[in-house]
Amino acid sequence: MENQELVKQVTEKARQWLTPAYDAEMQEEVRRMLEKDDKTELIDSFYKDLEFGTGGLRGIMGAGSNRMNIYTVGAATQGLANYLNKCFANKGQISVVVGHDCRNNSRKFAEISADIFSANGIKVYLFDDLRPTPEVSFAIRHLGCQSGINITASHNPREYNGYKAYWEDGAQVLAPHDTAIIEEVNKVKVADIKFAGNKDLIHIIGEDVDKVYLEKVHSISIDPELIRRQKDLCIVYTPLHGAGRTLIPRSLAEWGFENVHCVSEQMVKDGNFPTVVSPNPENAEALTMAINLAKKIDADIVMASDPDADRVGMACKNDKGEWVLINGNQTCLLFLYYIIKNRKATGKMKPTDFMVKTIVTTELIRQVAEKNNIELLDCYTGFKWIAREIRLREGKQQYIGGGEESYGFLAEDFVRDKDAVSACSLLAEICAWAKDQGKTLYDVLMDIYVEYGFSKETTVNVVKPGKSGAEEIKAMMDNFRANPPREIGNSPVVLVKDYKTLKATDAKGNIADIVMPEPSNVLQYFTEDGTKISVRPSGTEPKIKFYIEVKGVMKCAHCYEKANADAEVKVEAVRASLGI
Repeated sequence: MENQELVKQVTEKARQWLTPAYDAEMQEEVRRMLEKDDKTELIDSFYKDLEFGTGGLRGIMGAGSNRMNIYTVGAATQGLANYLNKCFANKGQISVVVGHDCRNNSRKFAEISADIFSANGIKVYLFDDLRPTPEVSFAIRHLGCQSGINITASHNPREYNGYKAYWEDGAQVLAPHDTAIIEEVNKVKVADIKFAGNKDLIHIIGEDVDKVYLEKVHSISIDPELIRRQKDLCIVYTPLHGAGRTLIPRSLAEWGFENVHCVSEQMVKDGNFPTVVSPNPENAEALTMAINLAKKIDADIVMASDPDADRVGMACKNDKGEWVLINGNQTCLLFLYYIIKNRKATGKMKPTDFMVKTIVTTELIRQVAEKNNIELLDCYTGFKWIAREIRLREGKQQYIGGGEESYGFLAEDFVRDKDAVSACSLLAEICAWAKDQGKTLYDVLMDIYVEYGFSKETTVNVVKPGKSGAEEIKAMMDNFRANPPREIGNSPVVLVKDYKTLKATDAKGNIADIVMPEPSNVLQYFTEDGTKISVRPSGTEPKIKFYIEVKGVMKCAHCYEKANADAEVKVEAVRASLGI
């Protein structure tokens, strides 16, 4: 009965898309779904409206209120335009930046959005072609805009597209603006969307912003002299068909690296991502072609950026000369270790410096920060929260770096989102620094483990697509709250943090408040042996994520295999305890 009621509801909603307000192509697609006996696609396309999550608006492209198309993008843009006109009613000329990545329909959605903004009296700075997400963030501040959007689904599979919304500080939208924009978007009817643009208000930008942005990125180099010594460092880079192709090779050249090899097949702009299963540098498969090239030319480092060039993945040679992947936690650890060590060595470190990590990122970073007397802040997943910490301390403290386990790092404060352009450039400098000492990045990572302790991090993604999947994910979170585990991986749970209630409960039942800017649907368990488990539904994909971190002992650089094997046993015990 419940399913029949749902089918009835989505059918009524879908039939509204058969009116003249929608174009013929969209109507035909909706008709096809309505006529199918299996209503699964119809339900998934219409059972809800796309909403802003940790990464903004994101969904599969196609017809429907729960899909990315010109009408959902149009409603989002019209709602944002309405909100901007309310918030900045006293401003002479409101302006926004519009960017996009390489995905199918990205340029189309960007141009439609530019038209809608301009039709609402808002000046638009539209990039002439695809650009990295961090450059969009930079351009908002650089051009003095009140907002901006980037059309991208980041590292999601090829069928997705998305819409990242930014505020005047260059960061993705936070409360109260996020919910207020959603309210405005929800009020928008198709007839309200002003698709007919005002070309006089659309200004094309490109090289003029690229040049300033790259100069700023170059300014964060900590030790240019060592790059001059190691300018022949052999680098392999791939943009995975995405926006990194426009600026990352150029940035590496400006930093002084003269031996950069790009994977030519993946330097081609293509939203179908023909050379990879998924354009996600977190996945080993995505780096296959780059590693094959690295083996052929005996490279020092492999780096890859995702389609909108905000994430960076990497691989390097281990002590046996084998190419190994460095995960997001390890990458973040390497960045912050280098920044601290070399800011100290060059006399750049100040007592007011601070770093940021997300709550699901490795706690080993805390060991590094504490030992070096650097303030470390924890925030929620998503770089908008790291950006918030930067904004709150602007003019009082110096941000020196921050990152998250999902392969994002930000080394500067003139951008307010993760930045693969600066991260790739700084990563090359770290590799040059290691080589200057006769080491590899792998050797540096081993040095960190010996000095600060060993940890192994594993992320388990349980994918649950569609409406039924969303309900399963909710049921899983409800069950964890109702029946919290007392033991995980054969170690007693000594602390439970529930960010939805903002309460922390220890093994004795003592309850303390968690100080965070707002509640979030995240659970964390800490065990007696130092294991940390974080559980959260993804804000951008239909899955629930389990972040597992286990501790170990590593007394020498050659003890890694034993420490890693012991940790793997712990990880499997944790997975068995959680049933994942």
